[in-house]
Amino acid sequence: MKILITGAAGFIGMTTALRLLARGDEVVGLDNLNDYYDVTLKENRLKRLTSHANFRFVKMDVADREGMAQLFTAEKFDRVIHLAAQAGVRYSLQNPHAYIDSNVVGFTNILEGCRHAQVQHLVYASSSSVYGGNTKMPFSEHDSVDHPVSLYAATKKANELMAHTYSHLYRLPTTGLRFFTVYGPWGRPDMALFLFTKAILDGRPIDVFNYGQMQRDFTFVDDIVEGVIRVLDRVAVSNPSYDAVLADPATSNAPYRVFNIGNNNPVPLLDFIACIEDALGKKAEKNLLPLQDGDVPATYANTDALNEWVGFVPGTSIEQGIGRFVAWYRDYYKM
Repeated sequence: MKILITGAAGFIGMTTALRLLARGDEVVGLDNLNDYYDVTLKENRLKRLTSHANFRFVKMDVADREGMAQLFTAEKFDRVIHLAAQAGVRYSLQNPHAYIDSNVVGFTNILEGCRHAQVQHLVYASSSSVYGGNTKMPFSEHDSVDHPVSLYAATKKANELMAHTYSHLYRLPTTGLRFFTVYGPWGRPDMALFLFTKAILDGRPIDVFNYGQMQRDFTFVDDIVEGVIRVLDRVAVSNPSYDAVLADPATSNAPYRVFNIGNNNPVPLLDFIACIEDALGKKAEKNLLPLQDGDVPATYANTDALNEWVGFVPGTSIEQGIGRFVAWYRDYYKM
């Protein structure tokens, strides 16, 4: 197939592209290479892709309405994996417009491109952040997500609503994947694992929010990518037993699906830090701080629906995943 991956210079995008190229698909990777974090890291990810004959890179912002329309018209993609977004909960408190431009305007351009080009299936990144103030654990796709606690979360909820509209009006098959704290080699420098590893190796204290009383459903990137590709290959369809009176948020009478994609095994933050210490052979000095605005104390994915849909069962333990990240980090930064 010919597949567009937006956010191809991101670590989920790069890993997904490598897997698709390995199985023989043609991949067009799109990214704006913005400076939200180290551009050199993004460029080095791209270098791993550009050596493949079936890969082509397009530097463009998804918010570029005319450019995106031209790309879809020219390329005739079979399927689209939309991962490009302004990420980060805390940054959304500082720069809200970046989230509207990328996550709302950009997503509109993706939907329009898919509609006019008659794309077979759009798979897009949502987020566990949509669960916001929910306290019922584990988080289920069948629960309401109407109380976001950050603008980032609100834009991801908006993406799901927008996708449903296009699935309903234009019969565009769409599948949203609510990612739960993805980590691994080539990961984002603003994420906890990267920040903690760097600080511990530098001999600096690490900031531990909510005084360490946090849990996250950390999910290794290879497990995530396996799920993404399985979902891509199974096109969303309408739910024949959908009941409009009960209105299950996860399905529809349109070709629309939303799934959690996580490890289904929340890890206490202090245990996560202990795993990093073990992998590095060095103890962390902890700076205990209160919960940050926009953050939630715990995430926990119920992944039964995704398992039933595509047989998704994550297989990487936190010890294995952190070990692989630390090995990559030491090699990449020569430490």
